[in-house]
Amino acid sequence: MNAIKRIATLSLLSGAAALGGCAQDGQLVLSDGVGITSVRGVCPAVGVPDYTGDITTFRTPGSTLATDMDVTASITNVRSTCDDSSAKVYTNATFDVQARRFDTRGARQVQLPFFSTVLRGGSTVVSKRVGTVTVNFADGAERATASAQAGAFIDRAAATLPDDVRRQITRRRKAGDADAALDPLADPQVKAALDRANFEVLVGFQLTRDQLAYNATR
Repeated sequence: MNAIKRIATLSLLSGAAALGGCAQDGQLVLSDGVGITSVRGVCPAVGVPDYTGDITTFRTPGSTLATDMDVTASITNVRSTCDDSSAKVYTNATFDVQARRFDTRGARQVQLPFFSTVLRGGSTVVSKRVGTVTVNFADGAERATASAQAGAFIDRAAATLPDDVRRQITRRRKAGDADAALDPLADPQVKAALDRANFEVLVGFQLTRDQLAYNATR
């Protein structure tokens, strides 16, 4: 999955510099040597991949005419909770689905498929599940909203940076040190370790090829 749109993100590191006062997690400290005070935790980022946050159905199979639209829906208000108190980190992602129909006659129930997947290092799919969210339109109503959720477990050890890598990133560097001007994140081994420990929980509509192409070109 390319070009991931992260609606809710947990940044790996912050590039902000603290010139005085108390340091915050992820900041560079310049007062008594340069170093990164902390790196990301084990809880994964949660978001929606590009082109999967919307779905459009048409009354006629194969049609993409605006005049033939049946139902459109969008994923919104994505949020998450994370329990990292055990060896298996559990993240629960919740989201709303806002739907619109073009024929408002009668009450109607529409079921829309969605997926949840755990992604490691930005490209490796660890797991994937498919579910269904049900949207209920009242008689005469054009719009309706429904809610859904998806849970995922992540191995705590896999999401934890090795001690030597963590020390390399957070070690204070004073002016004059040989490596004071070197960015530890530029080290290929450090970057690879960060990628391996980086997990995301992604949710989106389970689209057909035609639906995905429609979203990408509209």
